[in-house]
Amino acid sequence: MLEHYFVKPDTIDAIRASWIAEPIEQYVAWLAGHGYRPRVILRRVPLLRQFGEFARDHGATQWSELPTHVEPYVKHWVKVHAKNAYQAKRWVANDARTPIEQLLSLMLPDFRGTGQRRTSQDPFLVQAPGFFVYLREERGLRELSLRHYRHYLHNLEAYLARINLLHLSELTPAILSAFVVESGRRLSPHSMTGLCSSLRVFLRYLYREQLINRDLGATVESPRRYQLADLPRSISWDDVRRMLDVVDRRSALGKRDYAILLLLVTYGLRGHEVAGLTLEHIDWKRERLLVPQRKAGHTTAYPLSSVVGEAILDYLKNARPHVKERRLFFRVVAPVRPVTAVTVSSRATHYLRKAGINVRRPGSHTLRHTCVQRLVDAEFNFKVIGDYVGHASPSSTRIYTKVDVETLRMVALGQEEVLP
Repeated sequence: MLEHYFVKPDTIDAIRASWIAEPIEQYVAWLAGHGYRPRVILRRVPLLRQFGEFARDHGATQWSELPTHVEPYVKHWVKVHAKNAYQAKRWVANDARTPIEQLLSLMLPDFRGTGQRRTSQDPFLVQAPGFFVYLREERGLRELSLRHYRHYLHNLEAYLARINLLHLSELTPAILSAFVVESGRRLSPHSMTGLCSSLRVFLRYLYREQLINRDLGATVESPRRYQLADLPRSISWDDVRRMLDVVDRRSALGKRDYAILLLLVTYGLRGHEVAGLTLEHIDWKRERLLVPQRKAGHTTAYPLSSVVGEAILDYLKNARPHVKERRLFFRVVAPVRPVTAVTVSSRATHYLRKAGINVRRPGSHTLRHTCVQRLVDAEFNFKVIGDYVGHASPSSTRIYTKVDVETLRMVALGQEEVLP
């Protein structure tokens, strides 16, 4: 594998003479398999060889001893390569730490680097190990719902650790109230409702399993929300054109993002629905787009718009990485992995801001709302609109009746006034 990247035999011999040569070669194969570019490999291999020599010079004799030498080497690397404190903080340290920790993760199965997420593990796994089994098997929740529970309960777990409350049996209404109040400073009313609902389910489970001595679920009250109180975060169709115009479709990133944006605004898809599309969901023969397992529990088949189809085809031919996995959209930088719902929403946010479009909480749902609002303005039946975008409840569609810009303009100006 080294011969694919290094031309000089002396360089290859020097790498293979290292006492960590075997894991370095495994790491090179891993980088190549995950789509890293040759220039990245050429830069990282000498660094890893230097790290091996640094660790040996400082007393390391076994691979298991290498983790203790990571931070000293990173400090050494920063001292040599960083020109100022800003560079040291922003990227120079990570230039060294990232490849070393990736290498050690391949060498040592139990190694966890500072940059690796720990939140993928279920929260309260030690004190309430059966909770997510209960959600999955007894309540029949899908993985998307379980993700919400993990998110909210990870926040609770972090809060309890911060106030040094070590046992769930020590929970009190005052502690729960303080957590909810603190969360309310950064969460939207909708997210607060989800947080309180998740807390109630969790607390009732703890009481059922006798992990706490009273049912604290009743002490967690959701914030009061009124039906149809919110306004949809839609934008005008002229703003949609402005957003699409700022996408640089010459690059692989632009080709991918252009197709994603068109899917969001044409069909009103959710971010996770776009991220979950596979090659099989594009039926080129019948010119259909299939969106399975929607929030309402059904699969929707759309006619494939020629504009959307051309954008997807351009991405497939000229930008999609050559991978065996059947997912439609992938990251454009290594490691090559399918995009997530977070990626879809963040790219929508990026282009809305780049186009100078001011909207509350920009993201993929902004384009979903825009799609629905356009159908409402075209006077489609609400049942048809709800089915089109996969609304689980008719009330989700009725909220768009509140936004009638032309009528509001007439009310504001009066019968005799005309806009210039």
